[in-house]
Amino acid sequence: MKVDIKIDNLKCGGCASTIHKGLTSINGVKTVHVEVEEEIVQVEFENEVTLSQIKTKLKSMGYPEKGTVEGFEKLTTGAKSYVSCAIGKFSDKEKNSEA
Repeated sequence: MKVDIKIDNLKCGGCASTIHKGLTSINGVKTVHVEVEEEIVQVEFENEVTLSQIKTKLKSMGYPEKGTVEGFEKLTTGAKSYVSCAIGKFSDKEKNSEA
């Protein structure tokens, strides 16, 4: 199966890197493509159980599906996404310096 998930808090390539790394760590995820400008994550995966895991993982990293969190929870996912973004940027720089 392939699905497009519109998410909150996606701002840059660092975010995209974190999302890619996090989702590809899930057993059953085949491919991950992140469209930063459209705030969309396209994931190809094996079954419906995996879709639930994908959405849970996105939320835990600070990138919940659009319209699924409000209030304080929205504030906390926003904070998590900034940390994830910074980690993603650092990982990208580290990868590039090794090349």
